[in-house]
Amino acid sequence: MIGHDMQLVIAALTGILLAVLMIVRGRLHPFIGLLCGAFTVGLLAGLPLSAVAKAVQKGVGDIIGGTGLVVALGLSLGAMLHLSGAAAALAKSALQLTGVRAAPWATLGIAIIVGLPLFFETGLVLLLPIVVAAAEEMASRGGTDRDAAKLRLIMPALAGLGVVHALVPPHPGPLLAVEALGANLGLTMFYGILIAIPTAVIAGPVLARFTTRGVRLATPIATETNLVIAPPARLPSLLIVLLPVLMIATGELGQMIPGMRGEPWLAAASNPVVALLLTNLLALPLLFGKRLREAAIQEAVWHETMGAAGAILLAIGAGGALKQVLVTAGLSDLLARTVLMYSISPLVLGWLVAVAIRLAAGSATVATITAVGIMPGVVAGSGVSPELVVLAIGAGSVFFSHVNDPGFWLVKSYVGTSTADTFRTWSLLETTISVVGLALVMVLSHVI
Repeated sequence: MIGHDMQLVIAALTGILLAVLMIVRGRLHPFIGLLCGAFTVGLLAGLPLSAVAKAVQKGVGDIIGGTGLVVALGLSLGAMLHLSGAAAALAKSALQLTGVRAAPWATLGIAIIVGLPLFFETGLVLLLPIVVAAAEEMASRGGTDRDAAKLRLIMPALAGLGVVHALVPPHPGPLLAVEALGANLGLTMFYGILIAIPTAVIAGPVLARFTTRGVRLATPIATETNLVIAPPARLPSLLIVLLPVLMIATGELGQMIPGMRGEPWLAAASNPVVALLLTNLLALPLLFGKRLREAAIQEAVWHETMGAAGAILLAIGAGGALKQVLVTAGLSDLLARTVLMYSISPLVLGWLVAVAIRLAAGSATVATITAVGIMPGVVAGSGVSPELVVLAIGAGSVFFSHVNDPGFWLVKSYVGTSTADTFRTWSLLETTISVVGLALVMVLSHVI
């Protein structure tokens, strides 16, 4: 058994290292590098080639079928906001209210509020077009390092989305943990918000001052266009941004009311695909008016959408493939067993199990599911607050996003950082959320 366990570890390290080298040194697209890494892991772990191929197909299918639709619909909505001038107009209005110095803090607050009812991917594709436009405006107003100035606005938005994704129900990971560990949902949300706000401040505006220096950004997803369009009014533009947020929030909160759980219309409203599709349909007439039927408008919107979607979906799909092969090979189970061999605090134990699975599988949700699966007995035997265990696991589930995490490639593509700079900015941001989140959970455990 020890020999097989070592084989799994070596296979995982070799496959991930190969993927990184092919992408960073070989300058290959992440789609190719990650697929090669996935097959390398599976074959070195002793899986038959047919089993590796099936795991790759499942990993890609799970990501594209779930996250892929959200990304594609979010990209089309982002393209409309960009091409119509709505994103830039909203960004300028926001900067007039906050000023350049307060803009990162305003962005952080908006991301936390907007991110509460949304999947991370949904919040990202909705907020980034507006944040990038605001960042361009802020960079043009002062400072010589335009890329660093833009990142100091973008990174707080990512931090705000990241902390609520990890720590605050009704996000799927924390909500699943609440149900599995018998925690109180209201208390978990309250504690989660208490911890999320200072964590986001440290991981966002504070950390960005140090990690963004010298980082260079590639051309953003929203490319330049020759279209001449009068920007729409602020109110319909704001409605398009907020509509999916309001729909999802209504659906999620409505199902918490006794007697309304399971109502079909609430379930539909809380589905991000439904919310984004309806918003896309409304965005065309509200943002473009009578010009929505012009061939040039339609071609520009869908050309910008499809060009970005192809690169992003291929990268995150291959990241899902690598994740699934690691899970199929048994590395997640191995790391969970290893951590359980040591007698430590239940809060630290839950965090370590989630960290181990996160590093192996890449998915925060998979890390949460795995950690929750082995923690109920520990929680019952120790008497520790199940709400704090939920938060500790959530913090561990986002530790160090790297090449087997589809979110890594999604952020890289949207922000425009190189692979190395994505490690330096996004991966470090996620690690900060994880470590600071655990530290605050430990402090809270001595208070309640």
